[in-house]
Amino acid sequence: MLGPVRSGKSARAASLARSCGKSVIFAATAAVDPADEEMAERVARHRADRPASWRVVETAAPAGPSLVALLREAGPHECVIIDALGTWIAAIMFDLERATADGSVTNPAALERAGNELADAVAAARADVVIVAEEVGWGVVPASAQGRVFRDTLGRLVQRIARVVDRVELVVAGYAVDLRAIGHPLEGETREL
Repeated sequence: MLGPVRSGKSARAASLARSCGKSVIFAATAAVDPADEEMAERVARHRADRPASWRVVETAAPAGPSLVALLREAGPHECVIIDALGTWIAAIMFDLERATADGSVTNPAALERAGNELADAVAAARADVVIVAEEVGWGVVPASAQGRVFRDTLGRLVQRIARVVDRVELVVAGYAVDLRAIGHPLEGETREL
């Protein structure tokens, strides 16, 4: 599922997971700052909307498993919802930036390696996997280097994952469109400003 903010991506992902008839693992990827009250409220609303039978795994939590490890361990009787790729990348960027003493912009090569590892884990997963991805880059080029690294990394990761999954849906205004039904992937990697 990819699409803009408040388009219905998470609701569509939840609907697919409910209909698959398997045990659901919800991979929450956001690293939540306890001082950010507004984000804490968002997370609380998301938690309240999930069925109690779903196992929730917070992959950005210090003691939590990595998203890649979770995908490798999930079995064929399970469905993993990843919500979402953008918050996963943001959590990795935060960890990488915290690890540098000079506060420099995240190393794009490290993000690409992490993205490649995740795409490989998705391709090899034995479980059903439903992925939510925020759509970025339809507007202006971000003014900051960090914003551009984030946008570029997410865009390339979505392309890689779209090539290895069975279905790719764009969700806009509460409607899901199967992109594979109306088009085909471009050859090679795309380059933009």
